[in-house]
Amino acid sequence: MTATLVELNAYPLKGGGGTSLRSAELTARGLPFDREFMLITPEGRFMSQRDLAEMALLRPSYDGEILTVNAPGAAAPLVHKALDDGEVLDVTVQRKEAQGVDQGDEAAGWFASVLGHDCRLVRFTGHRPTRHGGGEVMFADGYPLLLISAESLADLNARLDEPLPMNRFRPSLVVEGLGAFGEDDARLLRIGETVIEVVRPCSRCVVTTTDQETGERGREPLRTLATYRTRDRGIQFGQNCVPRRLGALTLGDPVEVIESGAGRPGRPA
Repeated sequence: MTATLVELNAYPLKGGGGTSLRSAELTARGLPFDREFMLITPEGRFMSQRDLAEMALLRPSYDGEILTVNAPGAAAPLVHKALDDGEVLDVTVQRKEAQGVDQGDEAAGWFASVLGHDCRLVRFTGHRPTRHGGGEVMFADGYPLLLISAESLADLNARLDEPLPMNRFRPSLVVEGLGAFGEDDARLLRIGETVIEVVRPCSRCVVTTTDQETGERGREPLRTLATYRTRDRGIQFGQNCVPRRLGALTLGDPVEVIESGAGRPGRPA
């Protein structure tokens, strides 16, 4: 089966808005700069939209040197030169230990004023393995890539009173042409120059109920997804993936399923 890559999204600040890309070089950790920065509580715990829905309104961009973040109500955007010589802090992401380089008082103060919570901004350092599949990540929850079929969202929207945009699910890669939930049946996909392995379904949380433009929360899509996408005690939508062959990705690249995943562990029934 041949399909097409129709979206590339990176999230330089964990919990913040995404950056749409036309092309990118796939790295072992996923798309460039993905979840390279993270906000932490004074205790070192990661902060996300799960606890602070207003983080959806943060609009970061990062070029490998300067992190710029816009936010509603901020007197001016944060324009921050990334530091690699700050204090290395021990942090936790989903109860797993990691390390981050503290980015200084000015950045911390800007985020604290915008969000109304004491916090620090850290930049990833060190090494974090994926939960499964033998890959690596920066501050992503567990995997470097999240793949969703455009038809999967269309199937969901046909069941909802009001359709939802793809950004509710914060995917890295969106593919058109696999069919509804075709990502569930793939194991290896060739996308342009790259090959990725589908390793585990993505169990969805309250973040999907957060409007990424307003920060408001509702009951959908979890209420509807629970009626037909509950597997292994989780509500599943999309697939977590690990890069197996690195290279360039460009919107419009052909996507080919080169190995199906029938019978693989973790595959939804």
